[in-house]
Amino acid sequence: MIRLIRSSRIGIIVAAAGLLIMGCGISRGEMPVVFEKAVNICMECVGIG
Repeated sequence: MIRLIRSSRIGIIVAAAGLLIMGCGISRGEMPVVFEKAVNICMECVGIG
């Protein structure tokens, strides 16, 4: 039981760190840049771009 609690605590910490980093990126206005790159990669995979 202690092992489960410890592992879930680590998971929560990692998830919180990920959300914090995502929030920093969104606040800097990087979301449109990432979205544009994702669209370009998808178009290349399909063969349209």
